[in-house]
Amino acid sequence: MSKSQSSHTRITVVVVAAALVIALAFVSAFVWPGWALSKSTTVHQSTEPKSTSEPTTPSIKAKDLSSDASELLKAMPDSVLNFARTEAVPSADWTGASPIEEYTVTYSTGDDAKNITLVVGQWSSKDSAKQQFDALTGNMKGAELGSGNVKVSGNTTGSYLVKSDDSDAGKAIAVWQNDTVVFQAKGAKAALERFYQKFPL
Repeated sequence: MSKSQSSHTRITVVVVAAALVIALAFVSAFVWPGWALSKSTTVHQSTEPKSTSEPTTPSIKAKDLSSDASELLKAMPDSVLNFARTEAVPSADWTGASPIEEYTVTYSTGDDAKNITLVVGQWSSKDSAKQQFDALTGNMKGAELGSGNVKVSGNTTGSYLVKSDDSDAGKAIAVWQNDTVVFQAKGAKAALERFYQKFPL
C-alpha cells in the first residue's frame, strides 16, 4: 500500500468514526434518555403561582347615611369585602319603570379604577321587579360571565346575570333580582366579580 493510500484510509476512518460519534450523540440526546429535550413546561407547572389574594376588609371608612335614610337604603351594607360605601344618592335611572324608590350607591377600595356603581330599586310587587330585571338583562350584549338563581334560606327569590360590558372589555355588569328589589352593579371586571358574589342582598 502506498503512503498516499494509507493516509487516505486513515482520513476515511477518522471521518466515519466522527460521524458515528455524532450519530450516537444525537440518539442519546433526543431519543434516549432525552437530556437535550426542553423541560420548561414541567418547570413552569411546578413553579408556585404568585399570590393574587385581595384584602377582605376596607382600608377606608364607609360614608354614613343621612338620618332620614329609607329602610331600603339602610339595608345597603357599609362594606363588601374591601369595598366601602362612599356615596349614596337618589337615582332616576329607572324612573320609567316606576319603582317605589331608587338609589345609586358607590363602593370603593380607595382606588377609583376599582369603584363599583350600584343602582338599586324597589317595586310594589315581585312581578314588577321581574319585569325590570328582564328589561335590564335583555339589553346586556357582552359575553356571559355567570348566571343562576338567587336563593334566601333555600328558597328561590330571583335570578342573576353577569356579562362583560360590550362597550368596554375591561368592565362587567351584574344584574340580580331579590323578591321586589333589583340591583345593577357596574365596574372593572375583576372587582365586580369579587363584589357581586359577596354582596349580602
